[in-house]
Amino acid sequence: MGHVIVTYKIFPEDIVKDFTPLKAEIQAKLPQYAEITGYGEDPVAFGLVALLVQMKFPEDQQGVVDQLEEKLGEIKGISQVQTLQVHRSSR
Repeated sequence: MGHVIVTYKIFPEDIVKDFTPLKAEIQAKLPQYAEITGYGEDPVAFGLVALLVQMKFPEDQQGVVDQLEEKLGEIKGISQVQTLQVHRSSR
């Protein structure tokens, strides 16, 4: 069975120096079948940095991309969540 790899861009409400607490909250919101495969940072403007999160889901799960985007948007300190990229992997 293949997987779907999704990259989310998460905008904090304010300038964040350390994303460690936010990463822990994101991990806590994940369903059991989802897994974080990587993090990155993307400078936006004026010191604001967005967190990039890459996740992997089984391809047989329906509606997961939008559901997780909504769940992530509910976390305190996050102003916006954007789905940047979605692709399928056979690994």
